[in-house]
Amino acid sequence: MREDSMDKQPAILVTGVNGQVGFELLRSLQGLGRVIGLDRAALDLSDLDRVREVVRATKPSIIVNPAAYTAVDKAESDEAMARRLNAETPGVLAEEAAKCGATLIHYSTDYVFDGTKDAPYAEDDATNPQNVYGRTKLEGEQGIAASGCAYLVLRTSWVYGRRGKNFLLTMLKLGAERPELRVVADQVGAPTWSRTIATATAHIAAQGLAARRDGNAQWWHERSGVFNLTAAGATSWHGFTQAILGIAMGDKAPNVLPIPASDYPVPAKRPANSRLAGDKLAQAFGLRLPMWDEALRLCLED
Repeated sequence: MREDSMDKQPAILVTGVNGQVGFELLRSLQGLGRVIGLDRAALDLSDLDRVREVVRATKPSIIVNPAAYTAVDKAESDEAMARRLNAETPGVLAEEAAKCGATLIHYSTDYVFDGTKDAPYAEDDATNPQNVYGRTKLEGEQGIAASGCAYLVLRTSWVYGRRGKNFLLTMLKLGAERPELRVVADQVGAPTWSRTIATATAHIAAQGLAARRDGNAQWWHERSGVFNLTAAGATSWHGFTQAILGIAMGDKAPNVLPIPASDYPVPAKRPANSRLAGDKLAQAFGLRLPMWDEALRLCLED
């Protein structure tokens, strides 16, 4: 492709490309524009002045920000850095997006809720985060909404993949080492594959870019807001573990014993119910994500 035609392509700026979701986004977004992927070496997201410089230099049409402080328990003792990466940096990205006319796609979490609801959470349900991670992610959502930019905040849950640090890889390692595992069974949610998140994001981005090419400059603003983006269905951490090891190890899988969360104390409190309703996403973008166990099987067979 000639350089002049490449320059006319919309620029899509992606942060945190070495993370679970960022790695997949680099692949899923190919073909939609000129994808500019930045890892921590290229952009330290804790340096807010540098963040502003990079956005102004790249002039993106879309900023996709999967980067975050995701060490939930460590955040309890490292609140300042969690707030910088989860609240202040997204706020700066949103401010810069507003100035250059870009759309910001940002990811948030089920942890903005307290988990006491008996049904899946809708986007407009009252938030009440129970840990530092959840509070700082909610602050990030609020800063983005206040910026005036076109934005999508995509709340997801229980993210896993074949790289990085996540529950799937931990259970595969422990399952190969131990004859028995004890796993929490009284917290429920939807395990969501990082590739599913990236693919859905690319579908949304493609719709927005097509609308802009067709002259609908307000498409993103008309849809700006918070959307739940998780796999369909739900299970417990115990059920997730059984599925992981059953697919990966078959008859050689260790016994998995269910335990209450109280038997596995951690610094950060987790919600008992992390289920998120997906109706709003389907209505706005025509997307319904696959069942969590179907996506898990694809991930493990990949």
